[in-house]
Amino acid sequence: MVRCFLIHTVCPLSALSAGDSRLLYCRLFAPEDGLLTEQLRELSPEERRLLRGEKAAVVARQVRSAVSLSREASGRPPVEALPGEEALALQDASSGVVRLRAGDPFSEDMSALWLGVQSLGFTLVCEPHENLLLAEGTLRNLTRHCLEHLHMLGPGGEVLLRSNRIDALLSRLLPHGQLLFLNHRFAQSLEKDVAAYMAK
Repeated sequence: MVRCFLIHTVCPLSALSAGDSRLLYCRLFAPEDGLLTEQLRELSPEERRLLRGEKAAVVARQVRSAVSLSREASGRPPVEALPGEEALALQDASSGVVRLRAGDPFSEDMSALWLGVQSLGFTLVCEPHENLLLAEGTLRNLTRHCLEHLHMLGPGGEVLLRSNRIDALLSRLLPHGQLLFLNHRFAQSLEKDVAAYMAK
């Protein structure tokens, strides 16, 4: 099962310190409420929400670090694609997996799959037994739809204002955090459904 999906920055912004990453969107699928200790059960709902936000920020910082290392190791800067060139940007995207050890930040081991597209990072946090190849295909599909339909690469690509559209994408492509095995016919049907919704 997928625990969460994140969209965050992976390049330094003038408003952030050197190692920080700004979290633009976060969707949790499986809260750890069943795994809470007695101490965490005493927290108010607001304090739990802040704790979940901090966990997502920890993941975003770890992925930002992995993206930076990957880009430095490749020796080539990311291609600056213009609006309308989303396919080129996605093709040039760096990708990888980060292992999140138990306690950093989740209570059990997790895998964070990421795609770095220009200054944006797209991350899926999965349970350790999850099919990573299927998760990578789902992440690429989600990223492609976000880039194409929400125009996130151009100026004015306001992720925060379009969170309802990202929620709709997730409900179709990753229902309740479950990865879907798609045959060709079902994938085409899903593509038409997503395109019809995004055209509204």
